[in-house]
Amino acid sequence: MTELDGGDRVVVTGAAGFIGSAVTRALLGRGADVVALLEPGATRSNLDGLDVECRDVDVTIAKHLDGVFDGARFCFHLAAKFGFWPKDPASFYAVNVNGSRNVIGAAVQAGVERIVYTSTVATLGLWKTKAGQPSNEDDVADLSHLYGNYKRTKYVAEHEVLRLAAQGAPLVLVLPTMPHGPFDHRPTPSGKVVLDYLNGRIPGFVETAMNVAHVDDLATGHLLALEKGSQGRSYICGGENISMARLLSILSEVTGLPRAERRFPSAFPMIAGRLSQFIEGDLLRREPRISLEAAQMASTTMTFNDSRARGELGYRSRPVAMALYESARWFADHGYVNAERVAQLHWNPPEESQPS
Repeated sequence: MTELDGGDRVVVTGAAGFIGSAVTRALLGRGADVVALLEPGATRSNLDGLDVECRDVDVTIAKHLDGVFDGARFCFHLAAKFGFWPKDPASFYAVNVNGSRNVIGAAVQAGVERIVYTSTVATLGLWKTKAGQPSNEDDVADLSHLYGNYKRTKYVAEHEVLRLAAQGAPLVLVLPTMPHGPFDHRPTPSGKVVLDYLNGRIPGFVETAMNVAHVDDLATGHLLALEKGSQGRSYICGGENISMARLLSILSEVTGLPRAERRFPSAFPMIAGRLSQFIEGDLLRREPRISLEAAQMASTTMTFNDSRARGELGYRSRPVAMALYESARWFADHGYVNAERVAQLHWNPPEESQPS
């Protein structure tokens, strides 16, 4: 079993991102010496006040990684390109596939002891979810369900990472589910659900479900994978499987805002997505308010079983209400919510409890 010691030099790619910054904070909490690799020009506010060594590195250019891993014991590779309406689709392949190969190659060449690669549950099959059975790491993807550039390139990237692991690269893979919590400055698609609700932009819901986790639990899962994960093995790190109706109900409970109770037909997201794609994307050439890829995801049941991580790593997660409360509170406290809705907020924090 690997053990992270105080003073260990650890390289984190994508360190200023939502999950990446949570991993960085978790590492600092363990006394690690963190080298934060950042995309040139990327927002780095999530690292404000943190004692890390920041380096601007374009992972798509192998030469930019020269010397980065000198003296490093571990690497967490979280850098990835995510989006639903890309101006440059080829950039997804460059970052997610070639960038991953470059990072892992440089880390292996430098003698890094272990690499944790962040994949995504989007690479897994969802054959059984509509029947109420969550997917796990053994469910093979249906290629026709790999909507958009992000899913497709992450699927290819995972294949390349596993091939490198088979050739001896010291790799373990983490597949996070839907993250929520503080420091979601972008916001991510999962955070956007919370933010849209806070701003009164979600009038109702469709019948679907997802797995929701606190971002700090996902970060802890990454460290557990580093220390206890098996070579070349994948681990889903998640939280609770809940319906969209329940998610919105919890948000109402913790914020005091009105419930979004209107139920829409399951075809509604796809109709809205196609209209938005045609009018805004094709005709006006701007990012659609409701992208087709986002609509496809919104109408897909994405529930997962993370018992492998719980059994083999000792992974635990806190209640979903805490994740949603802390997400909503962070958005409200950082100016993301309009004044009219802020005036209606009446916070009702859930009871503190240990992850289980």
